[in-house]
Amino acid sequence: CWEKEALLRMSGKVDGKSLPDELLDRLIKSRLANVGLFNQRQLLFGLFDLTIHSMPKADTAKEFARFQKDIMGIDVIPGTNFAASFGHLMGGYDSRYYGYMWAEVFSADMFASRFKKEGIFNPKTGMDYRAKIIGMGGTKDANDLIRDFLGRDPTEDAFLMQKGV
Repeated sequence: CWEKEALLRMSGKVDGKSLPDELLDRLIKSRLANVGLFNQRQLLFGLFDLTIHSMPKADTAKEFARFQKDIMGIDVIPGTNFAASFGHLMGGYDSRYYGYMWAEVFSADMFASRFKKEGIFNPKTGMDYRAKIIGMGGTKDANDLIRDFLGRDPTEDAFLMQKGV
């Protein structure tokens, strides 16, 4: 959360003093540092995951090297196989790594549309979130839960704004 009100609450020191405004403002301004590289890397992982799970047989070292070069513009270190240590590939995700970024789309929309507008510490908004999202667990389709919480279909607008696009 990059909201001043929340950062002030989290930044309390042992002496009870919060971060000075100047430092807090600099911290907030830094939120987009490396966001492009981070998201580019997430794209690499998601596309790699989808690709190898759609092939009957895959040379994971070769495929990852290809994706890293195409997406990141960086060659892999020769003789390495990143996929061998990428636990998400075989840990039950089964080509769903892209879900991390998709979850960010939903969370950004919920935050901007409800929490930011109604107050990030608004008890009613928090209770709505608890009842309509958290409390429902896996009893309904996630799209239906989000639609109920937002009162409309979700969009990617807040996600793109959050990423500085």
